[in-house]
Amino acid sequence: MPTTINFPSKVQTVITTFEMTPGTCQDLLDELTEAYEVFISKQPGFVSAGLHVNDAQTRIANYSQWNRREDFQAMLRTPEMRERNRRINGLCRAFEPVMYEVAGTF
Repeated sequence: MPTTINFPSKVQTVITTFEMTPGTCQDLLDELTEAYEVFISKQPGFVSAGLHVNDAQTRIANYSQWNRREDFQAMLRTPEMRERNRRINGLCRAFEPVMYEVAGTF
């Protein structure tokens, strides 16, 4: 299902930003794409996600939607995702997932 932003929203939104060098951008994008295709999108409560790369290839923004906050947290605690996050961390300077509530759409 494509990502749709509605207000009010019944889903939880997680926006994660990743900082990397242009030299590791494609490797990180490949790792994130594979994680979504093989694992994350199959987890309970997953709704949708999108990956965005800036022109300089120094940042990736990830937008994901989940039925409940607990669904996202449970996915993060799985052994497979913990291992994937270690690999992801090795490809970037920093990454930070933050959960948001939709405050409005225009």
